[in-house]
Amino acid sequence: MISDKLLNPKTIAVIGGSDDVTKAGGKVLKNLLGCGFTGEIFVVNPKARVVQGISSFPDVSMLPQTDMAVIAVAARFCPDIVRTLANEKKTGGFIILSAGFSEESKEGAALEHEIVDIINSTGGTLIGPNCIGFLNINYYGVFTEPLPPLSPTGVDFISGSGATAVFIMEAAIPGGLRFSSVWSVGNSAQTGVEDVLEHLDLTFDPEKSSRIKLLYAESISDPARLLRHASSLIRKGCRIAAIKAGTSEAGSRAASSHTGAMASPDSAVEALFRKAGIVRCFSRTELATVASLFTYKPLTGNRIAVVTHAGGPAVMLTDALSEGGLSVPGISGEAAARLLTKLYPGSSVANPIDFLATGTAEQLEHIIEACENEFKDIDAVAVIFGSPGLFPVDDVYDLLHNKIRTCRKPVYPIMPSVMNVKREIADFAAKGNTMFFDEVLFARALCRIFYTPQPASDEQRRQEIDYSRVRSVIDHADNGYLTPGKVTELLDAAGIARVPEALVLSAGEAAAEAQRMGFPVVMKVVGPVHKSDIGGVTLNIGSDEQVREEFSRMLALPDVSAVMIQKMISGRELFCGATREGRFGHLVMAGMGGIFIEVFRDVAKALVPVTEKEAFEMIKSLKSYKIIKGIRGASGVDEKSFARVITSLSDLLSTAPEIAEMDINPLLAEGENIIAVDARVRIEK
Repeated sequence: MISDKLLNPKTIAVIGGSDDVTKAGGKVLKNLLGCGFTGEIFVVNPKARVVQGISSFPDVSMLPQTDMAVIAVAARFCPDIVRTLANEKKTGGFIILSAGFSEESKEGAALEHEIVDIINSTGGTLIGPNCIGFLNINYYGVFTEPLPPLSPTGVDFISGSGATAVFIMEAAIPGGLRFSSVWSVGNSAQTGVEDVLEHLDLTFDPEKSSRIKLLYAESISDPARLLRHASSLIRKGCRIAAIKAGTSEAGSRAASSHTGAMASPDSAVEALFRKAGIVRCFSRTELATVASLFTYKPLTGNRIAVVTHAGGPAVMLTDALSEGGLSVPGISGEAAARLLTKLYPGSSVANPIDFLATGTAEQLEHIIEACENEFKDIDAVAVIFGSPGLFPVDDVYDLLHNKIRTCRKPVYPIMPSVMNVKREIADFAAKGNTMFFDEVLFARALCRIFYTPQPASDEQRRQEIDYSRVRSVIDHADNGYLTPGKVTELLDAAGIARVPEALVLSAGEAAAEAQRMGFPVVMKVVGPVHKSDIGGVTLNIGSDEQVREEFSRMLALPDVSAVMIQKMISGRELFCGATREGRFGHLVMAGMGGIFIEVFRDVAKALVPVTEKEAFEMIKSLKSYKIIKGIRGASGVDEKSFARVITSLSDLLSTAPEIAEMDINPLLAEGENIIAVDARVRIEK
């Protein structure tokens, strides 16, 4: 648990504080002195007796007991300073701003480990090293600007990068966003993103805690813990958005299956965030915009009224909303006609609702009230209102301030005139409002929030799988690809239906099996991983003679040890597979087969365990979902059966974590039946 001495100290010591506010030690002291901290502040500086008006101690050993220390001295001095503070001064909170630790060298890493051991031995908490610091409503323990406006209900922001934290605050503050805490974890030597999130979850108070959390992470060291606590916070009523940077690096990945080829360093992150219910962002401005939207009532439907006094921004907003999957429905009827009589001639209420550049606050009020009370097909109102600079717009912004608070439906203010009405915008923000300056960024952020699912259920589903049979196969298997017979055993144990098949070692045996199954049949080589690449698959074999010819041809191919013969069936081609993604666990993928996976890469992904609800969401998220539903008279795919295959595969992977990679490709769907035609499994213990 994070020490209360870090969160709510009564005394703070700045080690390395100085009069030079262009350096970290000087600037953090200036920020502490100017933030209204009600406790006592000490300074340690051996070269000055008074620093920024405060008497200075020449050595840390001369300090009185102090709850929290901010350290801004060279890395090599830090262990001894920390040891004295922790053991002699009862210090429980440490912020080390200094660099020169694990991010720089092995020697620096050794210093860092020594510091962490000391702090752990006394139950303290360390932020950093190599960070900008920490701030909350009690004090500003950072050496940077801007210093954000604070509120107990503001944003809790956790960042793995100090500079990025500054830039994100710079993007967020002009839009009126307030903060409750900012955690710059730096090297995360003791306290990382997951640790802070866990603390926010375990100490969450529905009456007092902030309900908005923002994350910026360059690494996720404990995905399971992040998932657990993010999901828990969201279920408690919080909303979380995050950027995960550093996902585009090329990974060395065996392309021995569709699953392996399509997985990427980003796939598991995307699946983790969706499973947790985290809104994923990809830029600083997007994160700030999503955070501002979190301060508004949640959007419960996808129908938006666009209200404007300027045509161009309304068109761009409408386009962006429509592209993102939200609707800007036409408005007509008696209520629309009544509203039109209250507006100037030339206005339009068709949606976008354009009340012209000369529109008044009174007219805007009529429009919002109609959207709120009369237009039943509207779920939210986005109001674009700027100014050409001819007159003040306080009356409009005062109206928006009131309507945001009193309307049942969300009312979003888009204020593009950041220069002409700078004063009015500042007044609007001072009243506790957030706002949006760019209609397209607003629309994209709103769509991203609306289509982020709620956290997956954490209830354990009943697994219908033959556990002992699966473990018997896995425990006796060597690393590498399982034989077709062992793959068949796993599919049967998992309850995944498969096409009848037989392994044959002679032409006569192949002919006999074909006769037993009934023509037509399929023949495949056993041995090579990529069968099709060497001509090792032949479909629609319809005679005894052709069976014998194909057997002889296939057995002569390189690395072929036997031939598999199967009954040929038809149906809609599907795909399902999985790959193990390090600390994230198994990533299940599913979609249409054929060109949809090979060319379009239309695939849905989820982390194990996959619930039934998640499986249905995976299917519905596919771009090819209309084909699965059935289109132009063609039969579709039974979604329940497809979802059952996905969850059965998830159960198999939970039972056999040694599976490194698995493909069931293709699956053929006909009616309620979905049958595995081919599968491969690679074991890596």
